[in-house]
Amino acid sequence: MKQALIIVLFSLVVFSGFGQTYTTADKRAIKLHQEGDDLIQKRLYDEAIGKFKASIERDADFLESYLKWGRILLTQGFPENALEVVNQGLLRNVKASSTVMGDIAWLKTHCLLRVGSFRLAIAEFDLAKEFLQPNFRATRPFLEIEKQVDFIRQGIQNSFGIEKEKLPSPLNQFTLQYFPVLTADSKKMLFTKRDGLTNAEHEDIFVSYYDEVESVWGAPRSISPSINSAYNEGTCTISADGKILIFTSCQMPDSFGDCDLYVSYKVDESWQKPMNMGKNVNSRVWDSQPSLSADGSILFFSSNRRGGFGGKDIWYSLRLKDGGWSEAKNLGDKVNTSKDEVSPFIYFNNEVLFFSSDGHLGYGGLDLFMSKVEGGEFGSPANLGYPINDHQDQLALFITAQRDYAYFTETEFVDGKQERSYLYRFGFPDEIDLGGRLTVTEGRVLNQNTGEPVAATLSLIDLASDSTLYRFGSDGATGEFTMIYPEKEAMGLYVEKKGYLPKIYNVDRDSLANHKNLEVGLVPVAKGEEFVFENIFFDFDKTDLKPSSRTSLKILETFLRENPGIGLVITGHTDNVGSEPYNKDLSLRRARAVKLYLESVGVNANRIDVEGSGSDLPIADNKTEEGRALNRRITVKVR
Repeated sequence: MKQALIIVLFSLVVFSGFGQTYTTADKRAIKLHQEGDDLIQKRLYDEAIGKFKASIERDADFLESYLKWGRILLTQGFPENALEVVNQGLLRNVKASSTVMGDIAWLKTHCLLRVGSFRLAIAEFDLAKEFLQPNFRATRPFLEIEKQVDFIRQGIQNSFGIEKEKLPSPLNQFTLQYFPVLTADSKKMLFTKRDGLTNAEHEDIFVSYYDEVESVWGAPRSISPSINSAYNEGTCTISADGKILIFTSCQMPDSFGDCDLYVSYKVDESWQKPMNMGKNVNSRVWDSQPSLSADGSILFFSSNRRGGFGGKDIWYSLRLKDGGWSEAKNLGDKVNTSKDEVSPFIYFNNEVLFFSSDGHLGYGGLDLFMSKVEGGEFGSPANLGYPINDHQDQLALFITAQRDYAYFTETEFVDGKQERSYLYRFGFPDEIDLGGRLTVTEGRVLNQNTGEPVAATLSLIDLASDSTLYRFGSDGATGEFTMIYPEKEAMGLYVEKKGYLPKIYNVDRDSLANHKNLEVGLVPVAKGEEFVFENIFFDFDKTDLKPSSRTSLKILETFLRENPGIGLVITGHTDNVGSEPYNKDLSLRRARAVKLYLESVGVNANRIDVEGSGSDLPIADNKTEEGRALNRRITVKVR
């Protein structure tokens, strides 16, 4: 931005400064003005202002000195003062040449853009176009501003009707609070707080819980003594289930560079000692502002390391099967530019990335952009529009899984200097497409015999592709879990824990969507215990296993390998449509199809018995199609 303003300051000197006649005949005023020009060339801006003030004292109608004074003020970051000065000059003298009037309209365009008076900026730019010389209108600075003004012109005509709301007390009680993130259930908010304005002031991660009865956020408190330390703990991200925390810490003894990323895992309601994420993620410079995908499998962050496209870029790392992280890679030049790309946020569906940038076309400063996955990679970014973006820096966007609110940070400036920063939110516009709707399911995993909580692994699987959409764990102390997933036609939920029978659900048929208190009872492995072997599919009146059965078959294979001392009885069941002899034969053949699969992957045939029960043991009413569908099943019993 500063370099652009220096171009603003000097470019018109080149195109309109030679051979010009002034709006004053006072030679002493002109000499003082020219001395100010010389000081500008030496970048002695305060001294130059003194010369321009002195020339105006000689002749209060000397419009060019007001203009030069205003340019310097804009360069120094005081657009309001620059507007005041140049308008003061216009009140004294409106009979200047078209060249000077063009220069003034050009300066006012920049000032008005900087203060967010977009409609006035558009009017001034249209005026400037009438006066500015053709050779200047062909330059890059002019063409870039013309493109931005046209973009803003269109943007304010198609603005969103949103209202930005400052979060009420007891939040926003610190000097600075920023980078809010929420868990998938929107009941827990984490943010960074700083006690003062300087970098020497202490940063910590704080947390606030939402009180559903009172509909208010609770008093914020330190997230944990194992996370916050004597060092600065800053911008953070948390997995959807609240079990993985990644945050920034600077100048730690084990850091690789200026600021590094650290990870901590929550075990039995306690955050474990943070670990540096290692050289695959961190570098010798600044690595910060992490965003973790909902399932904890992909980490996005911002870094100014070598190998990027300039400034700060967005990078990513993949979580490996052993719990480590892959070598970070740059997200590429569709997202990253020669300027800054920061504060990434990957939405819960892993398909939309939000970030801030001053390298893509926007409204001024850092704007918020979104990029969608297209053909396996993130596509060209789209500006989120007005008034989500305005003339100020927009940072740290977080959109809830429910898509009701977007949380962000807004900074308060006084005389061009940061004074406070606050947490805000606004209703997220329906017009911005985030892809398919998401579903949140909450519950507990318990030992069905004792009621004790179980730390199990839960996997959400796209049955058609046999691909894992989401893998997470239940809390060992409470058994609680939260999962979030896109609405798809065929999904299975698999709950596993060594020493227990697997629990298998069909998400649609078992109505798991938006369940608030799903109770999953796991049965310890023991002789005679049985479970329904869900998501095993056959065509009508056929015994060939359909491809969508692959996930459940592999789960049963894994169960047998983890329990080598047991055998199983696989029983086929049908509804009551058709003759019973036929149903018993069909159910037996389907049970045999499962056994044949297990044999094909190396399971000893002697460990598997098969039975065909036909329609003898219904678990639902055969009078309805829903009931008949439940009765067409495979069961597995420990023998």
